[in-house]
Amino acid sequence: MGKNKLRRFAELETMERVFQPGTSHENTDFELKGLWVQRVFKNQNPLVLELGCGRGEYTVNMAKRFPDRNFIGIDKKGARLGRGAKTSNEENILNTAFLRIQITQLLLFFSPKEISEIWITFPDPQPQKTRENTRMTSARFMEMYKLLLGTNGYVHLKTDNLVLFDYTLEIIKEFNVTIHHCTDDLYASGIVNEVLAIKTTYEKIYLEKGLKICYLSFSFQ
Repeated sequence: MGKNKLRRFAELETMERVFQPGTSHENTDFELKGLWVQRVFKNQNPLVLELGCGRGEYTVNMAKRFPDRNFIGIDKKGARLGRGAKTSNEENILNTAFLRIQITQLLLFFSPKEISEIWITFPDPQPQKTRENTRMTSARFMEMYKLLLGTNGYVHLKTDNLVLFDYTLEIIKEFNVTIHHCTDDLYASGIVNEVLAIKTTYEKIYLEKGLKICYLSFSFQ
C-alpha cells in the first residue's frame, strides 16, 4: 500500500463521525445499529444514506441544504471517502457521518425502517451478466433497501448508464413501488431542483462528454 493511502487512512482515524469497523462486524451487528440518530447525531431527524458515496459530494452538499436531516456517506474505499469526511470536519457539518463498509453489509449496521432515503449516485454498472448480483439496483439489494426504508422511504438513482437505468426499471417491477420521477435525460426534464443540481466529479466528466444523465426515484408501498 502506498504511503499516501496510509497517510489518508491514518488521517481518517482522527476525524469526528467517521467509522471504519473493518472486519470485526462481518457476522455481528454493529453497536450503533438502530441508534445512529440518537448517539451520533443526538437528535430525532430523518436519516439519509448515500451508497457508494465516493468523495461524498452528495452527502456533504445535501447536509448543507437540509440541516434538519442526518446524512451518512457509505463507501468501501477510505481514500475516496476521506475527501468528504475531511470537508465535513473542516466545515463543522455536524449532520454528516461516514461509514467505511461493503454495501452488502448494510443490514448489520442499520435496523429495519431506520432509513428515510437512499441515494445511489453513479454506481459501477457492473455490465457483465455474471456480475448482475453485484449491481446496486439488483433484486438482492432492493430487498435490503425495502427492509431498511419500510413504506414511503425513497430510493434515488442517478446514472449515466442507460443499460443500468433500464435494468433497474425492470427490477422494480418485481416490487410494489410508486415511481415519482423517471427520466433518461435529467437536465432536459424540467424536474431539476437544488438537490438534483448537485454534481459529483464523475457527473461533471460525463456531462463534458455530452452524455445524458438518467434519474429515477421511487418508494416502496
